[in-house]
Amino acid sequence: MGDAVVRALDGVDLVIGKGEFVAVMGPSGSGKSTLLNLLGCLDRPDQGQYLLDGQDVASLHDDELSALRSARLGFIFQSFNLIQSLNVVQNIGLPLVYGDCDPAEAEARSRKLAARVGLTDRCSHRPMELSGGQQQRVAIARSLANNPVIILADEPTGNLDSRTGNEIMALLAELHAEGRTIVMVTHEDDIAAKAQRVVTMRDGRVQHDTGVRS
Repeated sequence: MGDAVVRALDGVDLVIGKGEFVAVMGPSGSGKSTLLNLLGCLDRPDQGQYLLDGQDVASLHDDELSALRSARLGFIFQSFNLIQSLNVVQNIGLPLVYGDCDPAEAEARSRKLAARVGLTDRCSHRPMELSGGQQQRVAIARSLANNPVIILADEPTGNLDSRTGNEIMALLAELHAEGRTIVMVTHEDDIAAKAQRVVTMRDGRVQHDTGVRS
């Protein structure tokens, strides 16, 4: 902006291995969300490289990035990002619809995912008819629609009470146990403690990484 240059990420050198569960922490403005957006192929780095399974993501075109997100990545947002006019099954199945999945197959898979997150009896309900925890369960099920290998979660318990937050973390632990890689941004120490590894950021840099041995 004008002569001012703000480096949202500044010289970050980070390796996340397949199957890891990593929590990213830090104060507001530390670069957590920018990091998650880069990992999710929503933003591109101005300099440097981001290698996803050995592939330089920064060199891909928009259509290639979209295909990569659809095939490999699942997103969970703090604000749920559900479509109010759609019911639970329809919200879960959105990634399948965008991927031109057969409608009957999409509905069947969505119902199975709803059952997995404990929402069998809420399939016809719309988001405004659900509790915050139930809406986050819908968001988690939606993130699984395309069977991603990586799940990116931005403050997944931020809008929930502690009991419901623990239930959501138990779901994430199950997904991690199945071999999925999870990167989760959080402000909460007790939530971060449930991850295998904690990366702490400040001023766009990695300040501390429990996965790095001194």
